[in-house]
Amino acid sequence: MGKIKEDYRRTIVFLLFFIVVVLIALNVKSFVENVKNSNDDKKDIADSNIKIGFSLGTLKEERWVKDRDILMAKVKELGADILVQNANNNDNDQIKQVKYLLNQGIDVLIIVPNDLIKASYAVELAKKKGVKVISYDRLVLNSDIDMYISFDNVKVGKLMAEYALKKVPKGNYVIINGPESDNNTNMIKEGYDKILSPKIKKGYIKVICEERVPNWLKECAFKITDELLQRGKKIDAIIACNDELADGIIEALSEHRLAGKITVVGQDADLAACQRVVEGTQLMTVYKPIEKLAEATAKIAISLAKGYELKIQNNIYNGKYYIPYYVVDPIAVDKDNIDETVIKDGFHMKDDIYKNLSLEKN
Repeated sequence: MGKIKEDYRRTIVFLLFFIVVVLIALNVKSFVENVKNSNDDKKDIADSNIKIGFSLGTLKEERWVKDRDILMAKVKELGADILVQNANNNDNDQIKQVKYLLNQGIDVLIIVPNDLIKASYAVELAKKKGVKVISYDRLVLNSDIDMYISFDNVKVGKLMAEYALKKVPKGNYVIINGPESDNNTNMIKEGYDKILSPKIKKGYIKVICEERVPNWLKECAFKITDELLQRGKKIDAIIACNDELADGIIEALSEHRLAGKITVVGQDADLAACQRVVEGTQLMTVYKPIEKLAEATAKIAISLAKGYELKIQNNIYNGKYYIPYYVVDPIAVDKDNIDETVIKDGFHMKDDIYKNLSLEKN
């Protein structure tokens, strides 16, 4: 009888031990699975076999270098590969580079078109190979792209005009816009026209010059401004449709000893522009948080590669199709809020922005 009881106890102990071991094993397995599924869900949407192609129309402006570097980092963080090509403002080179990327077996093409219409051929080539296409920050017209990801460029134009009007509610305006080959310029114009038109009709504002320049060349902006001043034209405010153009404009104003005396607005929050804002030679710049745009692009590109359905509420007409439109809000930045926007986000360092003012104090 005693032996039976002892065997019974051993059986119970063994069963309890076995249950404990099973529970521990299940908990370990659950923990491992949770670790794998954590890290911002990166492994859920990423795949090391996914290859992204990034075709840039240019790297001339500072902002495009930031776009490239941040987007590359975001794609790699998500576990995919990315190949980058820069066309240096050459339409034919961009087509050749897109062909190269397609030959490398990319799953998704992200394209910043050098020309809003000519780049449609690059899109056509990609679609023939079954490659998804994202039009990044610049819209490709008349093409079957899968997604347009950009800032609200109409709002960019509105913000610039609003700030100019706050400073100069009456007077002569000059507007220097970018090339017609970039659809963003049309959207920016739509924005500033909405704000300026009522003031123009009432006679408060007179636009004495509105010109577009090729390839966003600051040399052209310098020349336009310099010639107007040499002809004795009175200028009260200048809307520069990016900070590179603002740079050329302010150089011309400096030569006529008018820097800081004529209101200038721009966009992109380039470092030099932010320095000018705190120094007082540029009233404001429109800050476009590139990290948000690049991160969204990286996630959407990988989701497209994996065939996931994307639920994007906005759309935009590109002349032939209604395209899903992922939009990020731009932010107006002046000397009063630059610390809490551009600097707080780490877009530029405070020491770099205030460098020239610090040198003056010393």
